Amino acid sequence: MKKIAVGLTGASGSTLANSVIKQLLDGGHEVHFVATQVGEKVLSYELETPYATWLSNYLSHPHFIKYDNTDLFGQLASGSYSIDAMVIVPCSMGTLGKIAHGISDTLIIRAADVALKEKRPLVLVTRETPLSGIHLQNMLTLTQNGATILPPVPAYYNRPTTVDEIVTQTAARVLLSLGIKSESHRVWGETHA
Repeated sequence: MKKIAVGLTGASGSTLANSVIKQLLDGGHEVHFVATQVGEKVLSYELETPYATWLSNYLSHPHFIKYDNTDLFGQLASGSYSIDAMVIVPCSMGTLGKIAHGISDTLIIRAADVALKEKRPLVLVTRETPLSGIHLQNMLTLTQNGATILPPVPAYYNRPTTVDEIVTQTAARVLLSLGIKSESHRVWGETHA
């Protein structure tokens, strides 16, 4: 079992975050979850369910731990608290910029800063298009410092026929970047029943 920090920000892509969390928990991993206020609002809108209702479905899981994004005393804020990896899904450009410039004013950003300084995997599932030069420069800065930038680009070679198939496969690719093989991951050239 791995301990994975999962951050949710206010970019579009809540269904992808939900799939990542579900696949992690289904795989027996521990999820340390933190969301921004805007992330909570976007999730409610995109999943068409109140955030509190969505969250309550996970809070009953023994391997799901929730943190408040304003709590800079939370365990994720310390390098002495060992997690195996962190993913921010979706990752807004504002969050990306703050991480790139070391502005650790929330728990999500501080936890990402800790992942970088402790040389732990940090995966940023960035959601924006088109990208400005500022976005690209921030991505380059973070990549040069050990982060993985993973925009949710569909794998068309799998010939997906539904949005859910695209989301599930993309979430599985996120897990792979965290060092976790998901049963949902489809490899090029392999056939599946």
